[in-house]
Amino acid sequence: MSENLKTIKELADEFNVSKQAVRKRLTEEFRANHVETITSNGVKTLVVTYTGYMLLKQHFTTSNATGNDKVTDTSNPTTGDLSVVKILEQQLFVKDKQLENKDSQISQIQNLLDQQQRLALHDKKLLEEYKSEINELKSLKMPQEDKKENQSQEEVQTIKKQMEALNDKIKGQEQLNNQVSKKWYQFWK
Repeated sequence: MSENLKTIKELADEFNVSKQAVRKRLTEEFRANHVETITSNGVKTLVVTYTGYMLLKQHFTTSNATGNDKVTDTSNPTTGDLSVVKILEQQLFVKDKQLENKDSQISQIQNLLDQQQRLALHDKKLLEEYKSEINELKSLKMPQEDKKENQSQEEVQTIKKQMEALNDKIKGQEQLNNQVSKKWYQFWK
């Protein structure tokens, strides 16, 4: 096998654990990201990538550190360790950019919310002003009962005549509208 790809048996021997312990760590998410299937001589074999190997090594190193069998780790970083660090730094950079983007979106949403609240307050004030103006106009237009009694009979008669004339005009206009609004399909009615 390649140095970057290790089988479950090789990992178990290296970490001084059973194959079952290694398989237990291979969750579906871990398999999707760090495990490949290689076919050699018609036999399919599961192999773990280098990043998966590093994660398993970290897990079994910390779990074995409490026991008597310690896995020795060199203090000098290898090229694989540096590549993992580089990948993690890239991921951190991407996450930082995403956080900045989310922060700007949150500030934009906050500004929009503030604007909406100011507009709602302004609309409420305008509505109150309009209501007060309407109430003032209603009070001016409403004739008082005393004034009604003081109206002369002549004014009432002239108003009645004007109403009759307007009613006659409306009736005449309705008759004209009825004549004009006949449709082509209503001729046989």
